[in-house]
Amino acid sequence: MLLREAIGSRLREARTSRRRTLRDISRAARISLGYLSEVERGRKEPSSELLASICEALGITVPDLLTSVAVEMTAASEAALPAREDVLVPIGQRHTELRLAGRPGTPVAAPATSGPVASAA
Repeated sequence: MLLREAIGSRLREARTSRRRTLRDISRAARISLGYLSEVERGRKEPSSELLASICEALGITVPDLLTSVAVEMTAASEAALPAREDVLVPIGQRHTELRLAGRPGTPVAAPATSGPVASAA
């Protein structure tokens, strides 16, 4: 999920929950109706000044908007991650195996050869 999509989604949710139209908010925020529509659909990323104007027209604060966007994006990214036990691998496991293989008295498998083995004479 992109930041502009999450911001647009939250702005639309705030507007519709207050039963306000795009036209009402665009007039109050002094931005074009088409631009506000693009912002709500996540196609345009508003500047901080425009975002503050839209939030003021909706009666919400920018920090509240951004906090709710952060929560939404965090939940979406956590849902997209695979289970943690599938991802975690002990650090240094391969190095431990290599150290053990080099210790005296530890059996080491002979490397596979692709051709005939030459004998030392």
